[in-house]
Amino acid sequence: MKFFKKSRYILPFVLTLSLASCDNFLEVEPRQAIVDDQTIVDGVTAETAVRGLYGALASTNYYGTTFQSIGYFQGDNIQWTGSQSIVAQFINHNVTADNASVAGTWAAIYQTINRANQIIEKVPAVTDATFTQEKKNQLLGEAYFVRALAYFDLARTWGGVQLVLTPTKELTDNEGIRRSSVTETYAQVLKDLTEAEKLLPETTNRYRATKKTAWALLARYYLYQKDWVQAESYASKLVDDAANYKLVKPYSAFFANNARGTEESIFEIYYSPTSTNTHRNSWQPPANGGTRQWAPNDALVSLVNDPTVGGNRNALVAKTTQGLWYGNMYYRSPATDPTFVIRIAELFLIRAEARAQLNKLPEALADLNAVRERAELTTSPAVTQPEVLLAIENERRVEFAFEPHRWYDLIRTGRVAEVLGVTDANKYVLPIPIDQLNADKALEQNPGY
Repeated sequence: MKFFKKSRYILPFVLTLSLASCDNFLEVEPRQAIVDDQTIVDGVTAETAVRGLYGALASTNYYGTTFQSIGYFQGDNIQWTGSQSIVAQFINHNVTADNASVAGTWAAIYQTINRANQIIEKVPAVTDATFTQEKKNQLLGEAYFVRALAYFDLARTWGGVQLVLTPTKELTDNEGIRRSSVTETYAQVLKDLTEAEKLLPETTNRYRATKKTAWALLARYYLYQKDWVQAESYASKLVDDAANYKLVKPYSAFFANNARGTEESIFEIYYSPTSTNTHRNSWQPPANGGTRQWAPNDALVSLVNDPTVGGNRNALVAKTTQGLWYGNMYYRSPATDPTFVIRIAELFLIRAEARAQLNKLPEALADLNAVRERAELTTSPAVTQPEVLLAIENERRVEFAFEPHRWYDLIRTGRVAEVLGVTDANKYVLPIPIDQLNADKALEQNPGY
């Protein structure tokens, strides 16, 4: 991948401790480094490599902060209170190819992919007698799942991208790969998720991928593909597993009072006092040790504080003594707040939308109303199919106010022009970073940039 050439950074798993970002939750001492010719030589180094994979997923430029901010700022819930022009570009839907956030996120996602590729290539060849096939399958399944998530995020953010499926070890590795179409990119997502589903155990783990985590991402994948039957089917696997997943009450119970790993979570990312989540700093006001550079806008404050819309989801916001509203999902000090990648509420609303599209309106309303009931709201008054779909869209806006769904929701439903006034379809994806284009002439820019 060009990022590695551009920065002269090769990722042959010299894991000198970007691994540390997730080792704490696994409660196993990390190896301080693994040199290239010793990478993944036994069960211990394979496990360490997988920890490094989750560390890449948790990094500041990926699910730690920057990737999420791209979803926030392009939607209609969040305002930027700072002055950096690179952030204003997202809000104004006028992003340029030299935007540092775009470059950082692209590089972080491909770093994550490269770590997955290392595992996928090397784990099958390990001959460690103590490294069972069952354990091999688990670690491989986790790598396929994370690679699927990474390509899913690339596809919905940039469209078709280069499919790099082997490790980058030398500066010239993977040079000259042309971009795949968006259809081909999503096909790779499905291929990886199908492989993950085969390999992973059917257990419940809220911090590492299992078969159930793959099912959840498959439900999201099929929602984006408008395959309503499959979206309903995969969402049902999680929604119907009430012994392990449920809408915890009240709404704030999955994040308030230092909660983590509740029954709400299907997949969340763990942070520790020695490896913090940089998200918190941007949300909290100076009085709480933050910068409040991101804040709920007036429209969202009105929605969450409306008892007929927000219900008990008004816990998402708080107000300073000076009267400034701020987001309160990320609040811990030290900043150990989890990043919530997939919650059971999303699966309820995926199934509701799929059922509404299949004209199963009573069943769709039942799922929608389950989410509303947890928020202490009355049942939805929607009756017709268009009304039910709009009600689901509006529910998703508030339910996931501080999770990066809104922009992508409006793009995939074709509603972005009507709701946000963004009529230039070229702006529905981001530009390829200029440093990537300069590093590899085979890489083509998105139209309009």
